[in-house]
Amino acid sequence: MTETTGARTTGGVSYWWADLGLPEPQDPLPGDVEADVVIVGAGYTGLWTAYYLAGLRPDLDVRVVEQRFAGYGASGRNGGWLSASVTGGLDGYARTHPRADVARFQLAMNDAVDEVIRVAEQHGIDAEVRRGGTLLVARNAAQAGRARQAAETAERWPETGARLLTAAEADRRIRVAGTQAAIWEPHCARINPARLAHGLARVVRERGVRIHEGTTVRSIAAGQVETDRGTVRARHVIRATEGFTAGLAGERRTWVPMNSSMIVTDPLPEETWAGIGWAHHDTLEDLAHVYSYAQRTPDGRIAIGGRGNPYRFGSRTDLDGDIPDRTVQHLRGVLCSWFPQLADVGIAHAWSGVLGVPRNWRATVAYDAASGRGWAGGYVGTGVTATNLAGRTLADLVAGERTDRTTLPWVDQRARPWEPEPLRWLGIHGLYRAYGLADRLEARGGRRTSWVATLANRVSGR
Repeated sequence: MTETTGARTTGGVSYWWADLGLPEPQDPLPGDVEADVVIVGAGYTGLWTAYYLAGLRPDLDVRVVEQRFAGYGASGRNGGWLSASVTGGLDGYARTHPRADVARFQLAMNDAVDEVIRVAEQHGIDAEVRRGGTLLVARNAAQAGRARQAAETAERWPETGARLLTAAEADRRIRVAGTQAAIWEPHCARINPARLAHGLARVVRERGVRIHEGTTVRSIAAGQVETDRGTVRARHVIRATEGFTAGLAGERRTWVPMNSSMIVTDPLPEETWAGIGWAHHDTLEDLAHVYSYAQRTPDGRIAIGGRGNPYRFGSRTDLDGDIPDRTVQHLRGVLCSWFPQLADVGIAHAWSGVLGVPRNWRATVAYDAASGRGWAGGYVGTGVTATNLAGRTLADLVAGERTDRTTLPWVDQRARPWEPEPLRWLGIHGLYRAYGLADRLEARGGRRTSWVATLANRVSGR
């Protein structure tokens, strides 16, 4: 048996970037400048905002400021799920908004999946897109109960297109060990996230937008952005910093940078794929409370991710995807529990990154016309598609357009700040320990969702 506990390569931002090649930062801010619009952050949110705004208002001087290079953060490190999932859940929004508006939100997310694919095809961005939907597998009785509850939710919200599968039906898509039931959702495609970010940055530049990479923002205020290379003064200032928001002056408690980690295997031989199935390009997730997620890559690997160490004290962020070996081993254990035939598989690369989480666990888009300040983010890990809808919405708002997008339920949502340290660290780590305990109790034979998880949901406000 070969040694397979660690990864041959760790960090290096991500496997996606290592495969594509890390770009050198271009066009750093040349000093103090004036513009019409300045966007802080060249991840998906910032790039999509710039893309659509340049289309709506080509007369505007739009600048994007980025500390490293476009796609350096979560946009180039994620699991590659172009999913229509609404962060926070439709039932949650229905408690505060009319049902028709919530349904419209889901349909807008469904459309955003198609829109990303359309833009990529239009501009020749090879994001390695494959439509396949999402398979959410239940591997014990409690998880099967949650699958049935999800099916009941889908009956109330047919806009999701989700449906309940038997174990046999799920196995015909992907043979995950111990599957008892599953939910299949149609509105999802697998992508290569770094290729999408890299291609989108190219197209944005072609539209006349300057992306000032290698430029670190220190603070944001109405009408100006202070950086280590000078000040950008602009009528419109958009914050698109997601998991790195806490590093800005005055934003320490706005969103916490939650860690998520990934590993990718060596290419699997065809006989192994024959045993696993996975011929439909589904993305894959389990219905555990501390869940894991995966995709089959175009070159025949499995990329799987999960939380690992959920949060670093003081809202610190990593820089280059560093990951502890214990997290690699944990993810490898999850992978082998799903697919026992992979006991000897080699792990080629492992990395981590941060995503933004608001205190109410809901993403938001906001713009204040009086001050010219706007922002979007807090996607809680479901941002690949949501960033597109957010970027279109911010472009509408900055351009002064009133559209169906500008009245969706997530526009101008407000969340209270996170607790100060050490309460923030204690609360988040306590929360995930509780979810881990709930998963263990359910795996030992619990028939229903553990009361521990139910209590954790109430405490967290999820």
